[in-house]
Amino acid sequence: MPATPFTARWRGLLGSDPAAARQGFVALVVGLAASLVAGFTLGGINETLERLPGLLVLIPAAIAVRGTIFGAMGSRLGTAIHTGTYRLTTRVDSVLGQNVLAAGVLSVFTSVVLAVLASVVSSAFGVPNPISVAEFITISIVGGLLSSVVVLVMTVALAETSVRAGWDFDNVMAPLVTAAGDMVTLPALFLATFVVANVAVTQVVAVVAVVAAVVVVVAAFRWGRRQLRGILREALVVVVLGGVLSLLAGLALEGQLAELVTYPALLSLVPPFLASAGAIGGMLSSRLTTKLHLGVISPSSLPGAGARSDIALAYLLAVPVFALASVVADLAAVVINLPSPGALAMLAVSVTGGLLATTLAVGAGYWGAVASYRLGLDPDNIAVPFVTSTIDLLGSLSFILAVVVFVS
Repeated sequence: MPATPFTARWRGLLGSDPAAARQGFVALVVGLAASLVAGFTLGGINETLERLPGLLVLIPAAIAVRGTIFGAMGSRLGTAIHTGTYRLTTRVDSVLGQNVLAAGVLSVFTSVVLAVLASVVSSAFGVPNPISVAEFITISIVGGLLSSVVVLVMTVALAETSVRAGWDFDNVMAPLVTAAGDMVTLPALFLATFVVANVAVTQVVAVVAVVAAVVVVVAAFRWGRRQLRGILREALVVVVLGGVLSLLAGLALEGQLAELVTYPALLSLVPPFLASAGAIGGMLSSRLTTKLHLGVISPSSLPGAGARSDIALAYLLAVPVFALASVVADLAAVVINLPSPGALAMLAVSVTGGLLATTLAVGAGYWGAVASYRLGLDPDNIAVPFVTSTIDLLGSLSFILAVVVFVS
């Protein structure tokens, strides 16, 4: 049957890999369903956010760190799958074993560092009566470790399932790992807030966490294998700097807390919105880094045909996904009876802000991958964390701008 002009244009937009659109869209929808958990949680803990000033500064960074660490791990595993070096094994010296160790070290170290920075940022930028640095550290380390264990298991399970089912891991990794981070990190942080009710326990946990963060990093660099040291050398600074950007995103949201508390449904939109923006950017970055490793695309200043097809796919997925994100948030608002500015306003905020965030993600994803590759760095360690972290800040600003335009 001959193709109509419409179907020809559609196939041209999808390029030679329509399976990527199907797999990516399904993964993004599953991710949105998972982010409903985070939407429920954030929309329902407005009293906790008011009781613990500064906590909202930490939340985007804590969520982003999970996505950054395990998104980069997933990207490295995706490259290993494509190059035939991935194996499911318990050997510490394997690709999987070294990645698991790196994720553990990064999780402990960044949880402590970001907690300290969240305390500094909250005080420096005038958050009224922020919680103490010990409370920040306790909430961050307890919530971070609980969520990291779950996301680690899900990442490895997803990699193995992709191998067995014949999926392209680059198409499903970013949306599902991002969603897993959102789904478990926010509830884990909320559970961790109960620990700080006891001052003595809070002090002990904070001290132990600081000592552990120093010990694991020193041990990894002193006695770790070359692959582990290589991952940490390239990823450690990027993850921490990315966390700082996410703290600024949290600071921006903290500044709008009064309005967000007025319409808690907007709070429930934040997790699926940021998850969708980060997942689209992460999926684009992961596909580009794999193509750079395989020599399918060149690291040119402007995207070539192979990269343009991936960029077009990002925009193709953005509109329906951000529309669904508003539906997810509306559902959360209805189920737990949260005041809302209305379904149309929520839709306008999500789609308009989402397209702006997608544009920023495309720029960060492409030039982040190209720049790291040109500098002789592994884009799996640099590009995905850079995109995830950048989109947390720029996505939050896009969201706030859309709220100001359509709600204020």
